[in-house]
Amino acid sequence: MAINARWFQHIRPHDVVWVAVFIALVATFPLGDFWQIAPLTALILAQILESKIPPVPTTRSRVLWLVLKLTFAFVLIGYSGGINSPYWLVLLLPVVSAASWFGLLGTLVFYAAAAASYLVFLAFAHDWSEVNVDLALRLVMLAMIANLANILAQESREQAAKHRRAAEQLAEANRHLQEVEAAAMRSDRLAALGQLSAGLAHELRNPLGTIKASSDMLSRNLSESEVSREVAGFISTEVDRCNSLITRFLQFARPLEPRLEKSELSQVVDRAVAMVTREVPDITIYKNYAPEIPPFAFDAELMERVFYNLLLNASQATTAGGAVTVKTRAASNFAEIAVIDRGSGIDPKALETIFNPFFTTKPQGTGLGLAIVAKIVDEHGGKITVESEPGKGSIFRVLLPMERAQTEATA
Repeated sequence: MAINARWFQHIRPHDVVWVAVFIALVATFPLGDFWQIAPLTALILAQILESKIPPVPTTRSRVLWLVLKLTFAFVLIGYSGGINSPYWLVLLLPVVSAASWFGLLGTLVFYAAAAASYLVFLAFAHDWSEVNVDLALRLVMLAMIANLANILAQESREQAAKHRRAAEQLAEANRHLQEVEAAAMRSDRLAALGQLSAGLAHELRNPLGTIKASSDMLSRNLSESEVSREVAGFISTEVDRCNSLITRFLQFARPLEPRLEKSELSQVVDRAVAMVTREVPDITIYKNYAPEIPPFAFDAELMERVFYNLLLNASQATTAGGAVTVKTRAASNFAEIAVIDRGSGIDPKALETIFNPFFTTKPQGTGLGLAIVAKIVDEHGGKITVESEPGKGSIFRVLLPMERAQTEATA
């Protein structure tokens, strides 16, 4: 019963119509013997099964089904009167199918094959007077129906292509909307957290300054106790660390106003590479610059910070002796800068949150590096993306508009 139920699920209304048409055909014309029943039954099965075997039709499978139907039609016509067979209309099946699946050329090829297979029976006519006078009309009708089916199928294919393009455009627009929405949400979070950070930093500066001064005074007056001096030193170090963190908070919270000036992108990247090389000397950084990128307007100081952060993160994610690649290329009206490493990669669950403030996977990290990077890129009207696979590395891409930046710089 389960097999029968699955079978009936695959039966389309068209299949029922085809069966009804063939039953009507059988009822209209008297059948002779097995050699007429067998090819007509085979035609019924071929017409129904051609859309199911294989599940995803290919050009080869469709040609095979057309040849089979043409063969069964030839046998049926041959055993039911030849040139005067009442079943000559079954030749429409392979011809119309070819017109539906293929273009004008495929339609003409199978029409010619069908017409030739029909005209073959002229050679077996014993008395030419027995040949139907409407033979030419039958061939013309066959050609007209084939051409009409091809026109309708072509229009259907064009409409399907238009709908497919419209669906792709809608999907692309939806993707852009989701990206814009995500960017807007990130900007809102950055703005709220930035205001909070600015207020908190301002309130913490004064007490930290007092603690720092007090710890310095204790260090000078506790000359006899080694433990006390060590504890006072810890206090001073941690206060300096808090002050550094507050400074980064302020950098994140402070509104950015990029100063757009024409600069050489490769020179800015070179400075970032030099700084990272001094900090992580056991990592090799390969440079692959596109010579076709002209000087364009951007804030060189801010973008140097962006490239420094990305290169430093990539170097820290790479094992000693490994390599990081920084690559530039012109992509339409954008300059693309890619930082590529073969390090530990990023967990897929973290990819959507790595640009959020205070998100970090480093024990000593503050989670502001990539947030500041994203903010700087956004202020330039650019875009930053990441591709990563755990254990295989990451690719950070920064896209900076060249024409937009130049227009604003000259405004």
